[in-house]
Amino acid sequence: MTYKTIILKRGKEESLQRFHPWVFSGAIARADESIEEGDLVSVYSHDGCLIGNGHYQIGSIAVRMLTFDDTAIDAAFYELRLTNALRVREALGLMRSDNNAFRLVHGEGDFLPGLVIDIYAGTAVMQAHSPGMHFGRDLIAQALTRLPGGLVKNVYYKSETTLPYKAHLDPVNDYIIGSYDSDVAIENGLKFHVDWLKGQKTGFFVDQRENRRLLEHYAQGRKVLNMFCYTGGFSFYAMRGGAQLVHSVDSSAKAISLTNDNVELNFPDDPRHEAFAEDAFKFLDNMASDAYDLIILDPPAFAKHKSALRNALVGYRKLNAKAFEKIAPGGILFTFSCSQAVNREQFRLAVFSAAAQSRRRVRILHQLAQPADHPINIYHPEGEYLKGLVLYVE
Repeated sequence: MTYKTIILKRGKEESLQRFHPWVFSGAIARADESIEEGDLVSVYSHDGCLIGNGHYQIGSIAVRMLTFDDTAIDAAFYELRLTNALRVREALGLMRSDNNAFRLVHGEGDFLPGLVIDIYAGTAVMQAHSPGMHFGRDLIAQALTRLPGGLVKNVYYKSETTLPYKAHLDPVNDYIIGSYDSDVAIENGLKFHVDWLKGQKTGFFVDQRENRRLLEHYAQGRKVLNMFCYTGGFSFYAMRGGAQLVHSVDSSAKAISLTNDNVELNFPDDPRHEAFAEDAFKFLDNMASDAYDLIILDPPAFAKHKSALRNALVGYRKLNAKAFEKIAPGGILFTFSCSQAVNREQFRLAVFSAAAQSRRRVRILHQLAQPADHPINIYHPEGEYLKGLVLYVE
């Protein structure tokens, strides 16, 4: 296996010596002239000391480091990294008869930058976020099928929307190994359909699993509004928690259809649930005050890049202000941001500003984050992306 060579500028190896997994383009003094997108590279300090191996790509992040030694990036490498990731999930107790949905690989958090793998029953849905992982997809898929316990039978590759478009890779979403088996998975004893063929992300948002379970404990007897419901995860947890009624809202008619299917899968013919395909802000504007005493705000990322940060914070403030205005006294608000460009303090400030604008007394009950199967590499704090607050509103 051939590795291209990258030499860093003097002093630019310091972050790598602290095991941060990114090499920025401005840190590179010179590189092999023949280097191309997705190539395996060996990175050296200015004085010729090997730092490690990784994947090269064109852009601000030029190298994603996979090792900080001379370990080869081959089939054995991927098998070991995937097995180690599986051991973490076993330690978390995520593989049970009442739970077969979880994240197996969370990029830098599992020392595989550029790779995301979610497990739904016997199917692994793989997403590449870097050209290098795209080119390694077959090795990774084979390694998945060799995991202990026969965990993975089918591997579906879903990277059409996650790879950098400038790389001109033209990925095709399709099965690498196996074929369609079933789209039903189980999370904490609740069943749900996963649309990995056409749905968002890998088909379901497994990162809200523990937050959904928390919401279940607050749902008894409450009137629940699940905004940006996607496929209804919070909705059927609320129903199991004994909610008086649950209304699910999403601008996508397809998402509403999946929500109804998922509710029916768990609570057939239950009259407590109703779903609406409508714009979130329009729905909040038109709804009656005090109609709901438990509201979930889980919008898509308002800021995918730093350039959109200011507008994103305005959006979070407006959205939460509307919820504070309309929620019934004694109500509970679950509010989230999944924008990596928005840090925890910025999100809190946007929500606090909205609370002050409403002039209502608000208490923080919980401060939420991504679950343990979405780990944060201690050397890569940028891996923290999900922020949430549970608020009691008088």
